[in-house]
Amino acid sequence: MKLNLEQNPDLNVVTGYGTDHLMINKERHDGNVLVAADRIVGGWAPGGFANLSADDFAPVCEMKPEVVLIGTGSRLRFPAPAILRPLIEARIGYEIMDLPAACRTYNILAAEGRSVVAALLFDAA
Repeated sequence: MKLNLEQNPDLNVVTGYGTDHLMINKERHDGNVLVAADRIVGGWAPGGFANLSADDFAPVCEMKPEVVLIGTGSRLRFPAPAILRPLIEARIGYEIMDLPAACRTYNILAAEGRSVVAALLFDAA
């Protein structure tokens, strides 16, 4: 039996990452970013994890995903519950993980056709 992976060419896929950038569909994106199957929003959460606020999640809620994967950089860090209040009030599920895990999980869920947004933060320089 031969198995072939069907892939939607219009789907945003994380194809690589470094300490300060992502490769999405083999195109470089610097800094914190939101990634959904159909759009990329650069310049998200410009203050990084240390200055993350509830306001940073307003554009995420506007995207109306089923689930948000919050990648907190090279290590797992948990934002204060008050910061996540917009997601909770909008009844949007979320998972917190380090950036590499968030990228891998995003690719899997997006390929399955799930409504997912990856909110990806890099470590401060």
